[in-house]
Amino acid sequence: MSKPFHFKQFSITQAKTAMKIGTDGVLLGAWASIKHQPNSILDIGAGTGVISLQLAQRSSAELIDAIEIDNNAYEDCVTNFENSIWNDRLFCYHASLQEFVDEIDESYDLIISNPPFFEPQNNIKSSARTNARFTNSLNYKELLYSANQLLNQNGKFCVIIPYLNEAEFLDIAQNFELFPAEILHVKGHKNSPIKRSLICLEHELKTPVEVTELTIEIERHQYTTEYFNLVKDFYLKL
Repeated sequence: MSKPFHFKQFSITQAKTAMKIGTDGVLLGAWASIKHQPNSILDIGAGTGVISLQLAQRSSAELIDAIEIDNNAYEDCVTNFENSIWNDRLFCYHASLQEFVDEIDESYDLIISNPPFFEPQNNIKSSARTNARFTNSLNYKELLYSANQLLNQNGKFCVIIPYLNEAEFLDIAQNFELFPAEILHVKGHKNSPIKRSLICLEHELKTPVEVTELTIEIERHQYTTEYFNLVKDFYLKL
């Protein structure tokens, strides 16, 4: 059985879910913009709920909703929300994004998502893990359409995707009148290629877009100052 993952102010039970704690989710939870002081937050594809819990720690938002379609991940997420000191602000819906959009009347000041990625190969069997990792379970068009429907006019939508998909993602976003305000490019170490794009979208078109770069490690387990400063409030060993 998988042991709980302990952060500084909360713990994550991940015994049931196929997708365990990873760098991507924690990066997004630490980076997502709260400069506009969101009062309502939505986490699309919450998994174990780590990003929602990070935003509960970072913000004073009174309402933090999460959506998770996988039953096992949903059960872990509910457990993690209930065990946190912010349990009165956190709620997880067991539903698909499409169902949620059809049924909910809420709109949100901040939407966050660490969506499925990597296109599936024909020889990979269907499983909870492949659904969580591959874009066949939630494509960018559906994600951006839904974000546009659920986002307040002055809200922000923050997402982490593979860098190789950035141009495609931004093209689709523009069709839904969502435009980049900030982009962070992430690489593992200084000599490695950019692997991830963290993107903050808004309804208002702004130029120029603020583009920055983050390198995670100087060498194995020796972290850059920039990465340390971004995640130091969360990881126990930093």
